[in-house]
Amino acid sequence: MLQLLSCLLFVALASGFGQTSYSLSSRVVNGEDAVPFSWPWQVSLQYEKNRTFYHTCGGSLIAPDWVMTAGHCISSSLTYQVVLGEYDRSEKEGSEQVIPINAGDLFVHPLWNSNCVSCGNDIALIKLSHSAQLGDKVQLASLPPAGDILPNGTPCYISGWGRLYTSGPLPDKLQQALLPVVDYEHCSKWDWWGSALKKTMVCAGGDSRSGCNGDSGGPLNCPAADGSFQVHGVTSFVSAFGCNTPKKPTVFTRVSAFNDWIEETIANH
Repeated sequence: MLQLLSCLLFVALASGFGQTSYSLSSRVVNGEDAVPFSWPWQVSLQYEKNRTFYHTCGGSLIAPDWVMTAGHCISSSLTYQVVLGEYDRSEKEGSEQVIPINAGDLFVHPLWNSNCVSCGNDIALIKLSHSAQLGDKVQLASLPPAGDILPNGTPCYISGWGRLYTSGPLPDKLQQALLPVVDYEHCSKWDWWGSALKKTMVCAGGDSRSGCNGDSGGPLNCPAADGSFQVHGVTSFVSAFGCNTPKKPTVFTRVSAFNDWIEETIANH
């Protein structure tokens, strides 16, 4: 059976939902530096080790005090913080908002199984210890309607601070790459992802451009009819044979399959 590699790395205002205030340049593998703050809902999820915090995953700010990320990014044994308004991790740019996370405010989907990433449900919500301050550099992501399925070839963008290539370095600057959607019919073929792909997932990219370790939990940003962007995916896994393996597009948790769980979790906490 084809081995899977999760992308987790442990070393190493309301009317403006989904709007980018900066024009897009148009790493992630074979991506490019994003225009600063062009994905204003992007967050860096960081964990503490020896009194220092390290980037481990991405995430999306979906409410002033809630972040969406991947289930495999969360461990109950670790202490986390999120950084909003981040672009270049090597510099203090003055836009950063560092928000601690309380241990009891990590909500992983109840059906997530850490021993079976291909079983799906790789999604989690994080309640911030205080609300984010919204502005042009920190904005809320817009989520798609429940059940929404993107057509093949939809031009989406992955964004994150994941490795620039398989086993490569982490970038300082936020990376982006154009990843067209690969529909379920194509991506579930036996020589693509086969039975590892579930209908609660979405594929995008493949071959030369892909997500990689450290991009996990971050957004798949896809255009809406009004010109804004919606976060249709949560970065989940790539092939064990490499981040940009042919016929193995990056796999994302399909957000539109989890609207009810997201709404219920937020309402109950």
